[in-house]
Amino acid sequence: MNRNMISKYLQFLRKRNNYTQDDLAKELGISRQAVSKWETGLTIPDLEVLLTISKLYDISINDILEPKILPQKITDFEQIVTISEKKLKEVLEQFDTNSLVKALMGASPETNRFCERLFPDIDFEMTRKNIGRIRIETVEDMQNQIVAMINLQALVSL
Repeated sequence: MNRNMISKYLQFLRKRNNYTQDDLAKELGISRQAVSKWETGLTIPDLEVLLTISKLYDISINDILEPKILPQKITDFEQIVTISEKKLKEVLEQFDTNSLVKALMGASPETNRFCERLFPDIDFEMTRKNIGRIRIETVEDMQNQIVAMINLQALVSL
């Protein structure tokens, strides 16, 4: 469960359904501040509220907690080099250093160099050594999370 992904997806759902934060708060019987905290990733809704949200948007709770984001910008991790550096950095900053390095462990040298230029303060080589060997499934999972977050950001900004 990726809290950043959930927060961006909740924001996307609200905007797609033409709700302001105030409107949604009134509909759910909660404060606008609670909605804001969800959308900034400070908290996630409790189970009862998730159930109400899922009914409001006619989706499952699982769809909220593990959103399936259709490609808007990219379909493959290697395509991150086609995104503007500013936008990519905004997305990648939502992930911790270890997660980013794990994703890059399965990427091409070009993609690694591109990301290393974006984050000159990170010692990628040392982080790779500290992580050691990991399963390819872990690499693919991190790459998929980053691709989904890029595509979700594209949806939110529409």
